[in-house]
Amino acid sequence: MKSSDPLERERIGGRLRSAQIWLAIGLRILPAIFAFLAFCSNSLAENWEATLSKEPIGNFPEMRPLRASYRFGWSGLTAATGDVHFTKPSENKFQLDGTGRTIGFVRALWKLDVSYQAIASAETLRPIETQQIESYRSKKIVTHLTFTNNGVTRARTEGKGAAESKTRQFNFPNLFDLFSAMLYLRSQPLKERTIYRVVAYPATNAYLATVTVLGREKISVHAGSYSAIKLDLRLKRIGKQRQLEPHRKFRGATIWVSDDPERLLLRTEAQIFVGTVFAELQSVSFDNPK
Repeated sequence: MKSSDPLERERIGGRLRSAQIWLAIGLRILPAIFAFLAFCSNSLAENWEATLSKEPIGNFPEMRPLRASYRFGWSGLTAATGDVHFTKPSENKFQLDGTGRTIGFVRALWKLDVSYQAIASAETLRPIETQQIESYRSKKIVTHLTFTNNGVTRARTEGKGAAESKTRQFNFPNLFDLFSAMLYLRSQPLKERTIYRVVAYPATNAYLATVTVLGREKISVHAGSYSAIKLDLRLKRIGKQRQLEPHRKFRGATIWVSDDPERLLLRTEAQIFVGTVFAELQSVSFDNPK
């Protein structure tokens, strides 16, 4: 409906002209804004190394020697079991030995036995060496990692019998493996909303791990009920040119550790390409109970 009032028509026309002017300005400015945001995003991606955590080792009490068992699966279904043994074989070393295997009908479909050993410095909480052996129905994979202050050397063999070892070097200072990263994060205060970023080389590739402390809550697992610290974990793969790339199979994980002097790993729920998988503490015992 058109207004018969000349003044009203003029006001409407003025508002339309203003809207057209702002629309034209917006159409010119938006591409510049998007370009600026893209530049900032690329700059942050290129400078991710500057965001790594620089906190020294915390003063949280070191873990006592222990034995623990876990179950693994998805949608409440147990697909595998695992056992770990944490020790301090000498004054300057920590050691973690673990074994795992698929069970039940899952094993009939996918036979897998795994053994894992990691040694870290008790003084610096840096990795020294790691060995992982994966035995499948038709092949065996052995991965051995040797760490220095400058990076890691990976030796890997794969095959049914004797196979040639393939060696790869990844140079990056202050690398962690899974075990040493756990020791380092465990030593920190873990205050709510604190973010930690470390580079870990668990087996075949390096990853930027971003851990965010979400808060405290109660959680019940098979081993008992605990006050827990809730953590969020995100991973980015580090490419050959140290560029960050999405992890193709891992989308993120929520981790609960006990909020007590032990800081035990209680439960993990990870979102991967097949859905949500979990690991849960079944039992724990200490070699030298207090």
